[in-house]
Amino acid sequence: MSAESAGSNGKRVIVLGGTSEIALEIVRELQRRGPREVALVGRDPEALARAAQALHSDGAPAAVTVQVDALQTDRHAEAVGEAFERLGGADIVILAVGVLGERGGMPSDVAGALQVLEVNAVGAGSLLIQAGRRLREAGGGALVVLSSVAAERPRRGNAVYGASKAGIDSLAQALGDDLREENVRVLVVRPGFVHTRMTEGLQAAPLATTPQAVARAVVDGLDRDAHTVWVPRSLRWLMLVVRMLPRRILRRIKQ
Repeated sequence: MSAESAGSNGKRVIVLGGTSEIALEIVRELQRRGPREVALVGRDPEALARAAQALHSDGAPAAVTVQVDALQTDRHAEAVGEAFERLGGADIVILAVGVLGERGGMPSDVAGALQVLEVNAVGAGSLLIQAGRRLREAGGGALVVLSSVAAERPRRGNAVYGASKAGIDSLAQALGDDLREENVRVLVVRPGFVHTRMTEGLQAAPLATTPQAVARAVVDGLDRDAHTVWVPRSLRWLMLVVRMLPRRILRRIKQ
């Protein structure tokens, strides 16, 4: 199925970061339009198995799992290839790899900060490249990359996380421009604060959203052949203002 005509209709879906609440909700939103064969790729075999069983119960005719860690970059080509092979190809790949880490500016946990950068930028970037290569070799497809509004202009309140997301966001946008000529569509998703397990216990930011709202926006973005979606949409205009703020004003914002 070509990316030009597929939109959200692709029947074979691979999730890189297979236990992500947002990614799994995207799969469920896709399944509301018709059954999908799904491959979940991630690091926790038991959690992957539970997620696969839930998708199967929701109507997925096939839900398989592939185990790999985001930091095992030397195994990413093999793992992504296995996911493609077990589904007989892929029409939609969802990249949902990321950790939040310590909030704030200069980290007190340097090792933890480095892991956030390694997972969110290096590990996710490696998986993005491998998925893009596979889709290109197969003749096309759609690649959904879960970024964050934090990538738009990292602030002192989320220095490490924002920088890590800026890295994967930039890579996805640039590869999307390059791969478009080869019928691979890249959709970058920039949600704001999302109520998930990862953000549980944190104070919600303005314009907070839900995995369900993100899923609906992603499916709509696929159907519109969009290259970027913000969730909620109003964040696009808010971040336009934030991007224009002088540094002397931005540095006063501590959150």
